[in-house]
Amino acid sequence: MECTPVRPGRDAVIASLAAECFDMLIIGGGITGAGIAREAALAGFRTALLERDDFASGTSSRSSRLVHGGVRYLEHGHLGLVFESSRERQLLLTLAPHLVRPLAFTWPVYRGARVPRWKMRAGLALYDVLSRYRNPRHRGLSRDGVLTAEPALSGEGLVGGAQYWDAATDDTRLTLATALAAQDAGACVMNHLSVTAGLHAPDGSARLTGVVAEDRLTGHSWPVRARVIINATGPWSDATAALTGASRGTQLLGSAGSHIAVPRHRVGNHEAVTIVSPLDGRVMFVLPAGSHTIIGTTERPARTGPDDIRATRADVTYLLQSVNRCFPHARLSMDDVISAWCGIRPLAAARAGEHTANAASREHAVTHRADGLLSITGGKLTTYRAMAADVLAHARGALSQATTAALPVHHATRSERTPLPGGAITSREATVRDARSTVGDAAVGERLALAYGSCWPTVWSYAQRDASLGQRMSDHLPYLLAEVTHAVHHEMASTLSDVLVRRTHVAFETRDNGRAVARRVAPLMAALLQWTDDEQARMIARYDHDVARLFAVDDS
Repeated sequence: MECTPVRPGRDAVIASLAAECFDMLIIGGGITGAGIAREAALAGFRTALLERDDFASGTSSRSSRLVHGGVRYLEHGHLGLVFESSRERQLLLTLAPHLVRPLAFTWPVYRGARVPRWKMRAGLALYDVLSRYRNPRHRGLSRDGVLTAEPALSGEGLVGGAQYWDAATDDTRLTLATALAAQDAGACVMNHLSVTAGLHAPDGSARLTGVVAEDRLTGHSWPVRARVIINATGPWSDATAALTGASRGTQLLGSAGSHIAVPRHRVGNHEAVTIVSPLDGRVMFVLPAGSHTIIGTTERPARTGPDDIRATRADVTYLLQSVNRCFPHARLSMDDVISAWCGIRPLAAARAGEHTANAASREHAVTHRADGLLSITGGKLTTYRAMAADVLAHARGALSQATTAALPVHHATRSERTPLPGGAITSREATVRDARSTVGDAAVGERLALAYGSCWPTVWSYAQRDASLGQRMSDHLPYLLAEVTHAVHHEMASTLSDVLVRRTHVAFETRDNGRAVARRVAPLMAALLQWTDDEQARMIARYDHDVARLFAVDDS
C-alpha cells in the first residue's frame, strides 16, 4: 500500500468521530491499539482509534527496537510465546521490510557464566526449531570466531559463543505505519484525543455505548459512540477502565525497563551482541543504532506511574558497568550517555498472587468486563498483529450480541498479506541504493529509504520543490527539514515532540534531547499549522517539558 497524497485534516476526522456510531472504538494508539484498529478495519468493521497523546508516545517508543522471537523467554519455559513471536517476526519482515530488518547477534560465553556454553547452544537449537528455521540457523563460534565477529569484546575467560538471528525495527515508525494502515483501510484515526468519561445506555443499564473525547489541542469535547469499546492503553489500562466506570484494580504489573544510548565508536560493536551481565547474570543487549549503540534493558518493578517513569542513576550505572566489563576498552561513564529512557511493560500476572515483574508472563490476556469494555494487557511488540487478531475475535463475539445486523466476513489472512505503508518494496538494498543516488547524501538517502520505504520519494519531493527543506535538521544527524513538512501533511504530526521524539529520533540522538533542533523546526511547523507567535512559544516550552519528563535521569 502506497502513501496517500495528503491525509484528512483533524477537523474532518473529528467531524466523522462525532457524527458516526462505530462498530469498534479502540482507546490507545500504541502498537497494540494501532494493530487492533488495522485488523478491524481490514476485516470491514467501522473502526475508530483514539490516542491521548501521540502514536507510540508510551511504551511503544521506549523499547529495545527489536522484533525478536524472545530467546530470553526460553529459560522461563514460554515456548508458545517464542513460537508465536518467531512467526510474527517473519511476517513483519515481509509486511514492513523497510522498518524491520534481519540482525545478527553474537553471544559470547565466558568461563563460569550463569548460562554455560552447552546450555546456550541447546537453547539456540530449540530457538531454531521453534522458529521452524525461518531464520538462518544459529552457528557455534570458537573463541577466535567470537573475537572475529566482535573484536572489541573482552577475551579474558572467553570460551566461545554463537551467532543467531533476530530482527531490528524502528518501534515508533512501525507503530505509526500501523496506525496509518488502519486509516488507509477506512478507520477514523486521531492522536491528541483523550477519553475523559464513558457513556452508558439510556435505559439506565451499565452497558457502555461510547466515550467522551476531548481534543487536547483545543479543549473541545464531544461524544463518540460505538457498539464495542476496546481498552488498549497498556500501562494506563486500569486508569482507562476507571474513567469508563470501574474502580481501579490490580490487574497490571508494571515492569520498568531502562535503556541508554552512547556513541557507537566508544563501544566498538559491529552488530548486535547478547551479553549476560557479569553483575547479576541478567541477559541484556548491546545494539547498533546508526552512530549510536543502545544498551538495555533493566527490569525492576515500577515505582511511579507511566507518565512519570524515567531511568534512574542506578539503572544507568548498572548498564554502563555491565557493558564495560564485556567491552573493556569502552570505559564508559555517565558523561558518555547521550540519552537515557525508561518504559513500563504492561505485564499480565501469570497467576493470582504474583506481584513481581520476573514472575509475570509476556503473553497477553483479554478480559471482558460486565459493562462491555474489552481490555487487553500484556504481550510484546513483536506479537502485536497476533494479539490484534485475538482481540478482534473477542470483539466480534461481543458485537454479535450488540447488533442483529450481519457482520463482515473476516478473512484472517488479509492482515498477513497487506503491506504496511511504505512496505511495497522488492529489495531493501535496492531501495537504499536508489535513494542514496537520487539524494546525493548517503546517510540521508539511507535514512529516507529505511524510514519511509516506497514512500521516500514523497518526502524528497518537498526538498525538490523548496531547496531550504533539503537541509538537515542538525548537521550531525541524517534528518531533513522536508520530514517535518511530510510529518504534518502525511503523518498527523501536531507538536514538536511528534516530530522530534517519534517521527524521527532527534531527541534520542542529541545530548540536549533535541532542544536546539526544536527551535529551528518550530517556525516551519508554525507556518504549516498556523501557530501564532504565542502558540509557537508555548509549543517550544511544551517540548522542553516533554523531553525533561522522558529523558531526565532520576537520582533514586
